Amino acid sequence: MTFSIVGFDEATRSWGVAVASKFLAVGAVVPWGRAEVGAIATQAAANVAYGPAGLALLEAGASAEMVVSRITQADTGRAHRQVGVVDSHGRAATFTGSACLDWAGGVAMPGLAVQGNILTGPQVVTAAVDGYRTASGPLARRLVTALAAGDRAGGDARGRQSAVVRVWRPGGSYGGSLDVAVDLRVDDHVDPVGELARLLDLHDLYFTRPDPASLLPLVGALATEVTAALEQVGHHPTGPDGLDAALARWAGVENLEERLAAGHIDPQVLRILRAKADPAD
Repeated sequence: MTFSIVGFDEATRSWGVAVASKFLAVGAVVPWGRAEVGAIATQAAANVAYGPAGLALLEAGASAEMVVSRITQADTGRAHRQVGVVDSHGRAATFTGSACLDWAGGVAMPGLAVQGNILTGPQVVTAAVDGYRTASGPLARRLVTALAAGDRAGGDARGRQSAVVRVWRPGGSYGGSLDVAVDLRVDDHVDPVGELARLLDLHDLYFTRPDPASLLPLVGALATEVTAALEQVGHHPTGPDGLDAALARWAGVENLEERLAAGHIDPQVLRILRAKADPAD
């Protein structure tokens, strides 16, 4: 019913899963993970118990290969199951039961496990692996790029319905109090992978801190322009720190507060402010 990518990024200590399927809300079933423990995709005639059971084994120190062996050997329905695992060290393993519907299979390599069933053919898995290995950027971006490559290669033989990307990283959540860095789901859509990519773009806009080197000083003509634009959208700078304060008030309304820096403006924030101040431009 599904093809999935389980990945590990050593540089950022991130684990993630991306999935696409002709199945309603696949994100509620397939992806499981925990920061500094690992990530798991359970699919085909999915045994969702593989998620918590596999994570418990990983946390206890089992390798990805050991986890796959233990959870499948304990399952009398394993011939109908498919699972991919990446552990805390980036070791990967995948399993496809003998009764999974064609085409079904997967590959595992350091830091990556890709698997699928009821696919148009093995080229889906190959394309997803190639897409992941040639992609750049954060783990979530590479996982979605891989998903899109597999989708273009044929994807689920039955069609498209839902997609998900989840990434776990220590302190990766909004505010830094939890480990879920990315959690985006498309539960029912004619182009779920394309919609997932659009949501990831929005996630990056709202929750990624800008590169300090890209920030523009709020001085001179730019400060005058930003002041006028803020006034146009109903946020009037007043007082010695008025421009920063007005910009912060407007950015809070637009959910752009993560992109603020005192005395500066992020180019993406400036682009959005210009569009809001002069919609006809």
